[in-house]
Amino acid sequence: MKVQSSLMREVDHFINGAFVPAASGARLTRENPATGQPLRLIARGDSVDVAQAADAARRAFEVWGKTPASERSSILLAIAAGIDARLDELAQLECEDTGKPLSLARSLDIPRAAANFRFYATAILHESSESFLTERPARAINYVLRKPLGTVACISPWNLPLYLFTWKIAPALAAGNCVIAKPSELTPTTATVLCDIARNAGLPAGVLNVIHGLGAEAGQAIVDCPSVRAVTFTGGTATGRRLAARCGERLIPVSLELGGKNAAIVCADADLAVAVPEIARSAFLNQGEICLCSSRILVHRSRMKEFTERFIDATRSLRIGDPLAPESDLGALISKAHREKVMAAIERGVADGGVIATGGEIPRGLPPRVADGAFLQPTVLLGVPHTSACVQEETFGPVVTIHGFDAHRDAVTMTNGTRYGLAASVWTRDLSRAHRFAARIDAGTVWVNCWMMRDLRVPFGGVKDSGIGREGGNEALRFLSDVSNVCIHMGEAL
Repeated sequence: MKVQSSLMREVDHFINGAFVPAASGARLTRENPATGQPLRLIARGDSVDVAQAADAARRAFEVWGKTPASERSSILLAIAAGIDARLDELAQLECEDTGKPLSLARSLDIPRAAANFRFYATAILHESSESFLTERPARAINYVLRKPLGTVACISPWNLPLYLFTWKIAPALAAGNCVIAKPSELTPTTATVLCDIARNAGLPAGVLNVIHGLGAEAGQAIVDCPSVRAVTFTGGTATGRRLAARCGERLIPVSLELGGKNAAIVCADADLAVAVPEIARSAFLNQGEICLCSSRILVHRSRMKEFTERFIDATRSLRIGDPLAPESDLGALISKAHREKVMAAIERGVADGGVIATGGEIPRGLPPRVADGAFLQPTVLLGVPHTSACVQEETFGPVVTIHGFDAHRDAVTMTNGTRYGLAASVWTRDLSRAHRFAARIDAGTVWVNCWMMRDLRVPFGGVKDSGIGREGGNEALRFLSDVSNVCIHMGEAL
């Protein structure tokens, strides 16, 4: 039976190939962040639901863990095709759940979800194993054997729901694992449609199980589940710390992609015709609700006036409006509660001496349908001290601070001067200078004259409070596999 997502008003768990309500019958209420109107009722999972999913995954692994890579690949490719076939439907649901522009969901979120499955479906067809010839004390051949772990947990955030959900699930399934996954309770709907797509693509029952609910209830139960062999999590740093501590107690591996306070460094020789629009995109795409967004802009003082004027003009040109309208550049934030958090960060910056150059207010004159939505003007702050909490802590909204620097070493010090280290960008015509910056910046990713240009083969993650471990490419497949060395004695030399 195909899920009728256009009429979906209740979102259920997916356990052992079937959609089922929470065992307790409890549900959470979710509003449309752009309209403020009731949207859906979400199953509120707990340890009972997780135990059922774990039992289904354990039984399914007896078959899936032994399924040849070619067969797993065919199913994952069918899932990718299913996502493509339901692009419009999935984009509409993503828009409803998040408040982001429908055009963004159609062009970025949903295509990337399909790409994640295609990438890992084909990657497992080209796996190789290291081998080592041993000559003393006797001749032997050693080779590395990689095997699926069993059941793994995939916990994803609300900002790029299907995009990041599949970023974790696709490599887990490709490696031969079964999955218990939890999307954010704020954005669960496309994950439910994905389950329907996977079932129709021939994924065996129990291989993918999705539990909805609160992190402290459903998420905690998944992490505590005895049969879970590894956890991959994307979310806030505070939650990541608690999760890492629990995984440490259980002695299971954990991969954490956490917060960011990313800097864009504009050197004296930067091409502002390229840098300004791209940095504006990096600051405000998806309402600034991307962990990779540039929230601190560091500009050489010789270009400060010109850059700031151009950047403020670019910011003011962004159109805020109904996410369904094709002309909208920015939609609503994820919730009014989150908007209050973002506005509090702006207020801290002003209290610490900053000045709002543009934005900082709830927009007026929106169409009636979205007049009560969680919208916020894109905001540029000048003169905020680098020690301010507005600069030091992740805002996760459409807010940037602009700072001047005199010497390149000062820009490096400022870039590294937060507890985060997820990403940065450097804007210069001198590639030698760009390399020197990259070598000294504490960040998992450094872009040069670009932003968010992603290659699925490269390792992705952060340093310091931005996380531990790496996702992407072979890094994800290795994390989601057990490794054994096999040593075969070769006998005496001829």
